[in-house]
Amino acid sequence: MIRITELALPLDHPQDAIEAALLKRLGIKKADLIDLLVFKRSYDARKKNTEIKFVYILDVTLKDDVEAQVLAKFADDAHVKPAPDTNYYPVPAAPADLTERPVVIGFGPCGLYAALTLAQAGYKPIVLERGKEVRARTKDTWALWRKHELNTESNVQYGEGGAGLFSDGKLYSQIKDPKFYGRKVMHEFVRAGAPEEIMYVSKPHIGTFRLTGVVSKMREEIKALGGEVRFESKVTDIQIEDGRITQVGLANGETINSRYVVLALGHSARDTFRLLHKKGVFIEAKPFAIGFRVEHPQSLIDTARLGKYAGHPELGAADYKVIHHAKNGRAVYSFCMCPGGTVVAATSEEGRVVTNGMSQYSRNERNANSGIVVGIHPEKDFPGGPLAGVELQEKLESHAFEMGGRDYSAPGQLVGDFVKGKASTQLGEVEPSYKPGIKLTDLADALPSYAIEAMREAFPAFGKKIRGFDRPDAILTGIETRTSSPIRITRDNDTLQSLNTRGLYPAGEGAGYAGGILSAGVDGIKVAEALVRDMLADLNGEQKGDVK
Repeated sequence: MIRITELALPLDHPQDAIEAALLKRLGIKKADLIDLLVFKRSYDARKKNTEIKFVYILDVTLKDDVEAQVLAKFADDAHVKPAPDTNYYPVPAAPADLTERPVVIGFGPCGLYAALTLAQAGYKPIVLERGKEVRARTKDTWALWRKHELNTESNVQYGEGGAGLFSDGKLYSQIKDPKFYGRKVMHEFVRAGAPEEIMYVSKPHIGTFRLTGVVSKMREEIKALGGEVRFESKVTDIQIEDGRITQVGLANGETINSRYVVLALGHSARDTFRLLHKKGVFIEAKPFAIGFRVEHPQSLIDTARLGKYAGHPELGAADYKVIHHAKNGRAVYSFCMCPGGTVVAATSEEGRVVTNGMSQYSRNERNANSGIVVGIHPEKDFPGGPLAGVELQEKLESHAFEMGGRDYSAPGQLVGDFVKGKASTQLGEVEPSYKPGIKLTDLADALPSYAIEAMREAFPAFGKKIRGFDRPDAILTGIETRTSSPIRITRDNDTLQSLNTRGLYPAGEGAGYAGGILSAGVDGIKVAEALVRDMLADLNGEQKGDVK
């Protein structure tokens, strides 16, 4: 198979133009072509007011003799090379007499893919999820948004699908993926009903409503393969003997014995973080980011990014990515940009306010939103131990609750007023999408002064990059604190086990090893493979070295 990269075609090209362009590019006849696969499609908008083009990566299969001739002919061409092997090779199947079952704690993207990988190989995992199944969880989440009623165990953060369920359903990441685990993640989503286009578009997404059905179908596959998925099963204790995990305890008093536990927590499982720290599992503080959600009319972003092609059906709602390095040394950047979406209430704890962004597959809501956040670091901003970042988040979220009126409404401010340093009293043309609602105020008190200073400097700079980004009536909604986990449950690079607790495999966002659906799913596959290697080695009597 041969891979051809950087094959550009006009935006409105007919479907058969891809094959015609390929034949011309390689100088071959149609009879020489056996198969053609679009591996990736992106677009080049650098000339947005003259011509936007689609840019393709194609994997093609030719007749054997023709393929050899083409590779020889284009030996010096970096855009015509043998295609890499993107197949996923399953882990060794479970022995027929296997009695011990691995446990997966958490059923977000990481836990989902860890459990699926184990189930497909016959290891019959037991999944423990503190929240509810996806459809019941959706009802609980809407209760907060519409009625100001919070269920602390079933919300945007907790439940089947994890925090990524109530997001844009983004399926792209900047992680290094030499083994193409990401293709496995995409393939399983498609098998479960996701649009096939996620396999090749450059920035794939599913959207919340579609993702609910996909996740539930994947759960049913795990169960059909002998796995168990237990909802409303909160882990409240773990037992460690001689440096090895041996048991997990549930809130209902039940205990489950297992020496192989995938710890696929979300980034908001603060009570479990404290449990692990109390039990002596190695944890360290890590950097994360804090800020606000900003909303603009999606039409403004479309025009700024796509020029005369704004609104083109083949391009959809435009996104953006911005960064500014402020004079005070802080980096201010966009995070989790949601085209045509809404800002949502994302708290999981009473008396606290947190925001996040969400889009449906159509991305056809009025506003675009993203987090505008400032990076913070343990040494400089929250010294004091592994859980100091958690404590900072809690303090800021509690204050935001007070600023919003103590009913889960969020504090908000117009961008123009924020930059000028005065409280907002009246909305402009941009209508905030946050539910339960916002209370206009002055956000200067919502975050540390260094973050406010850096963001005030950043908005005019962003306006020079994206025209209208600093429009005075754009809306800021506070606060965004759960950009990533404030801790890392550190693991050994080779075994992927906890540094000091054998048999415990920290994974995904909560452990500090992922950031988003795709990277969390990839990490779930990796730790499942590591667990299988260790389990089979133990069964075969191989001597394992102590975990560092």
